[in-house]
Amino acid sequence: MYYSQEIIDQVIEASDIVDVIGSYVTLQKKGSTYFGLCPFHSEKTPSFSVTDNGSRKMFYCFGCHTGGSVLTFLMKYENYTYPEAIKALADRAGIKLPEPDYSGEVSAKAKLKAQVLEVNREAAKYFFHMLKTQRGSAAYGYLKGRGLDDNTILNFGLGYSDMYRDDLYKYIKGLGYPDEVLKETALFSIKENDVHDIFWNRVMFPIMDTRNRVIGFGGRVMGDGEPKYLNSRETVCFEKSRNLYGLNAARKHKGKELILCEGYMDVIALHQAGFTNAVASLGTALTDGHAGLLKRYTDNVVISYDSDTAGQDAALRAIQKLRPAGISARVADLRPYKDPDELIKACGGAEYEKRIRSAESGIMFETGVLSRSYDLNDPEGNAKFGNEAARRLSCIQDDLERENYVSAFCAKYGFDRAIISGKVKNFVLSAQGEVPRALPVRAAREAKKDSNRWIEQNQKIVLSYLAGDRSFYDRISGVIDEKNFTTGPYDKIAKLIFAGLRLGNIDPAGVINSLDETEDQEKAADILNFDVNSVPDEEKKKMLNDSVINLKQHSIDLLLENEADPQRMVELGKLRQEAGKLKIY
Repeated sequence: MYYSQEIIDQVIEASDIVDVIGSYVTLQKKGSTYFGLCPFHSEKTPSFSVTDNGSRKMFYCFGCHTGGSVLTFLMKYENYTYPEAIKALADRAGIKLPEPDYSGEVSAKAKLKAQVLEVNREAAKYFFHMLKTQRGSAAYGYLKGRGLDDNTILNFGLGYSDMYRDDLYKYIKGLGYPDEVLKETALFSIKENDVHDIFWNRVMFPIMDTRNRVIGFGGRVMGDGEPKYLNSRETVCFEKSRNLYGLNAARKHKGKELILCEGYMDVIALHQAGFTNAVASLGTALTDGHAGLLKRYTDNVVISYDSDTAGQDAALRAIQKLRPAGISARVADLRPYKDPDELIKACGGAEYEKRIRSAESGIMFETGVLSRSYDLNDPEGNAKFGNEAARRLSCIQDDLERENYVSAFCAKYGFDRAIISGKVKNFVLSAQGEVPRALPVRAAREAKKDSNRWIEQNQKIVLSYLAGDRSFYDRISGVIDEKNFTTGPYDKIAKLIFAGLRLGNIDPAGVINSLDETEDQEKAADILNFDVNSVPDEEKKKMLNDSVINLKQHSIDLLLENEADPQRMVELGKLRQEAGKLKIY
């Protein structure tokens, strides 16, 4: 669905950012800024700010560094797409949007997505209806036998796909949908001489997004057929790696953590038992996309996978996806029971609550699983285990937390704390591009050059001061420009900031709204909210001078990597040397 920039500007201008965000967050005015508790992370002291001052209409959290425009807020809080956020604001402001133009490839895709969602909704209603008929009695009996009550069945929209292989097709076709659309729903196989339903004679689990729209289905076979569980293939509205079963309900949970399970029935059983913060991945291992989605709603996850070897291995892989996303993971011990559903049936919700509260930290669980791969009685095996454990401990970001885990690890496995601590520090330095002194200088230089994190930090520093201090722009004009910003999203942000500086005014909200991705908008907000007076003057001058030199030399390094002409390489080498002598201050 496409809206012109004129319409978007009109909607944003009519939207009072304080009023919109104030409907979600309690705000108090302090000076010209409003403050409240951040809805995106847990805090006791308000660090979430909303500014409505001329062109500076934005929110920013000084705690978790989330920020952006009123559109960014709705996209992050409500999990809206960009067009959905525009529509929500337009409805709120009483602005009638133009009818969507379905000519063109992008709009055609939007129309198809809308039709697929309509078919999914009708299919879910049909499956639910069939569950309560005579033909669905076995499926209904199965769900009741699993301990589900009628209210739970209703809340999750559980249903039954009939044993006749074209039953759903005939029903949906009768509603007037063409085969071209039905082919895209993942509900039907439509070939020249064969048309049939994908799901038949199965208990059906509708999969919903965070807006409670049915985006796909899972089905459990009745009887001995294979596969036991069948999931929708991906469609225009369903990506397995970016959706979690039960998140539409769990996102409303008032607690600070989510419970991550393996299957549909685990989630449903936990919700019925009062653990309404349970979710599960959709027939696939946890992905980076899942981790990013979880991070929108929590910083803490309890993994409650099956207690068998396969489940524990899956838990280990999940931890390794959650940690880079900034999520603290713990692992619940369900033994001797196989899964949450079985434990709750045998012992009740109170016992499961105990298992959740006593869940082991992800790091200690990970080292425990790792220890099974080595012979700890063998000196060589024990040393390899210690080295690999140190590498994993180095992934902990907080210095104090990392040292606490080093102490706990050494106490549990009998390692010398000083040795393990030293190894961990070396791994930390390597990850930061600061190679330990014991390595050759050339190796240190190469590691620093290869560090994306290092160059991105330099780009962020320069952009922050460009946005907040006009005099700095005057100093670097003719020395560096937007072409020296080479990694995303800083390349895009730089173009917008330099364009504003050349016009004499940076529009913070305009910069943020010009970026498509929520993550990019948050990084832009972080830059635009930086306090240029927070660093002592002499320290600031040195930092900025070094950062400008680094950006200039990095740009020349990129040219050198792709240059084959010897004469040109010599010229670039001289330019690099000259860049190292730059004096901005």
